[in-house]
Amino acid sequence: MSKTAAQTMQAMTSRARAAQSELANASHDQRNQALSAAADLLRQQRAAILQANSRDLEAGKKAGLSDAFIDRLALDDARIEAMAKGLEDIISLPDPLGRELARWTVPSGLDIARVATSLGVIGIIYESRPNVTVDAAGLCIKSGNAAILRGGSDSFHSSSLLARLMADGLAAAGLSPDSVQIVDNPDRALVGAMLAAAGQIDVIIPRGGKSLVGRVQEEARVPVFAHLEGICHLYVAAGADQQEAAKIAVNAKMRRTGICGAAETLLIDQSIAAEMLPGIAAELLAAGCDLRGDAAACQLVPQMGEAVEEDWSAEYLAPILSVRLVSGIEQAIDHIRRYGSGHTESILTRDSALIARFLSEVDSAIVMANASTQFADGGEFGMGAEIGIATGRLHARGPVGAEQLTSFKYVVRGNGQTRP
Repeated sequence: MSKTAAQTMQAMTSRARAAQSELANASHDQRNQALSAAADLLRQQRAAILQANSRDLEAGKKAGLSDAFIDRLALDDARIEAMAKGLEDIISLPDPLGRELARWTVPSGLDIARVATSLGVIGIIYESRPNVTVDAAGLCIKSGNAAILRGGSDSFHSSSLLARLMADGLAAAGLSPDSVQIVDNPDRALVGAMLAAAGQIDVIIPRGGKSLVGRVQEEARVPVFAHLEGICHLYVAAGADQQEAAKIAVNAKMRRTGICGAAETLLIDQSIAAEMLPGIAAELLAAGCDLRGDAAACQLVPQMGEAVEEDWSAEYLAPILSVRLVSGIEQAIDHIRRYGSGHTESILTRDSALIARFLSEVDSAIVMANASTQFADGGEFGMGAEIGIATGRLHARGPVGAEQLTSFKYVVRGNGQTRP
């Protein structure tokens, strides 16, 4: 890591630390005012945002980025409005700070409360999706945290402008704009500087592909909220409704193929496969999905390509779905344990016993019954927005919203006690 990169990060984190102290002690109304001002700016600056995004899209297409990558990178009027609306949804949430999580009195007479506090300075490293800039900054403002953002070079112009608008929202509310900063230099050494900034950055949140998350986990000297691959499973079990299963399968895979909540593997119980798989496959094929199945699935659907071992652990982020027949719920759960990434799994059935077992035994961050995996999203969970889906088991798991960006402290009230 170059001395310059370390010095740059030191300067950014010093400003962030000072600004975060102010932000964490600001009133809930003042933090909401910053979010409201930022939402207004997003709408007012729509033309400038689209212009910046067009520069990123043009460069991405010249670089030969995939259609799925371009989709994640692209902004339009609807997506800009969705970002603004997401900030307003965050405003409507209760204050995550100062919440009394628990309170009790001990025999000594001390009154002890556990109270929610901000985490501090949060580093967010992400790829391609410029809306993450707004979601992450908005959630950090709401929860009293300073954000240091490092977007991918592919979204450089879009993310830089969006970060500036978020900082301008803070300034409009009388708060330091240094609570939202973006690394506006594509030098990869600055990522290393973020990962090495122990004592300066309190937590790192990576949001991107396997290589990015792997690098963060390998190099970070700062605690990490891990977001691994989204190898999500849809299990069509005995007792499923065929029409509903087909509708959900198409939505789970094809609504947006490039997001982490998109289904990548369809498991179907062999007891119903002959009856149901051809119809489900027909709907997926008609929607433009490429199917890759095991031998039994291919026998039922001749249009299906043959899957190889690598397909079961693939995060396609594309209109491709692997299909496997299983002998029952136990084999389905075993498959998910072996090949899943701990993100999101859903069972489709009206059998309440199967649902109960699936929801209990599948140990992923999100488990569902009779719903599309594409609901794996903080906004859909009522969190306003999310920074990502944490697939680890420490501190935060599942959608990381404002409440998950808090820690706590113990507030102890005495009446002259001394310890014997």
